[in-house]
Amino acid sequence: MSSIRQNLEKVTREIRTACDKCGRDTDSVQLLAVSKTKPISAIADAIAAGQRAFGENYVQEGVEKIQHFATQSPSLIWHFIGPIQSNKTRLIADHFDWVHSVDRLKIARRLSEQRPEHLPPLKILLQVNTSGEASKSGVDFDELAALATEIATLPNLALRGLMSIPEKADDYASQLAAFTALAQARDALQQQLPDTKLDTLSMGMSGDMDAAIAAGSTMVRIGTAIFGARNYD
Repeated sequence: MSSIRQNLEKVTREIRTACDKCGRDTDSVQLLAVSKTKPISAIADAIAAGQRAFGENYVQEGVEKIQHFATQSPSLIWHFIGPIQSNKTRLIADHFDWVHSVDRLKIARRLSEQRPEHLPPLKILLQVNTSGEASKSGVDFDELAALATEIATLPNLALRGLMSIPEKADDYASQLAAFTALAQARDALQQQLPDTKLDTLSMGMSGDMDAAIAAGSTMVRIGTAIFGARNYD
């Protein structure tokens, strides 16, 4: 069985290859290791291999991991990438460095109000529903500018860009189209909010990473290819 270190090296090579294909610098794409449902030992192996950024989908599970590594690995960066319930915003505001899944002003306001004063502003990405699916979370394109304008004024948040989980597509052209639409939305938003640093596009997973990087992704979210299949028992 491949070790987590070997898996990380393989994914890093794949990112480098994807960047080379579209003429991008490898350093312009960050690898976010999605560690949801994975044990402390697996994360420790990834840390030992040099990984520093981790993504969690479940609040309580993520907080427990953050607290475990707080003393021994204080340089880790923790990203919350799952759906946000109103009753969990305080835990997120207290413990995480980034939140990728904000799509409502109510949630953003709670995160801003509950962010402890001794911590830096919580970095925020707006989740966009690029496919228009009713079952998918995310703000619609036509509502994005208004939401971003409001969130950019909140005192304890730093709006940094956009995130999406497009409808699954097996062909490269469809993947590229969805990611390009998000990149174009970010560019338009940057023109509307010139004083806000919108430098982050969180898009791309194992199956569509090449297209995401070609479209301008700055952060790819990879889980199974690093840690193996997830156990949801």
